[in-house]
Amino acid sequence: MELPKFLLGDNTDFPDDIFIIHLDYPRFIINLKDDEVEFLEEPEDLDEAELNVEMESLIEKANEFYDREINRYEE
Repeated sequence: MELPKFLLGDNTDFPDDIFIIHLDYPRFIINLKDDEVEFLEEPEDLDEAELNVEMESLIEKANEFYDREINRYEE
């Protein structure tokens, strides 16, 4: 089974939060309300500088994914 790179998630226990789940390596969940990131696994093959650059790009892509999904819902 092929999984998407990102999933959109919400939870009624957190009504103001919107979560994006990144399913490729490094796997993480980002809360778009405050950009808090929770890793689902420790990225072992990236040093801190590489991880920061990679995460900056992935967070930008997560936000783009969210905007695209919301636009599709509105259509």
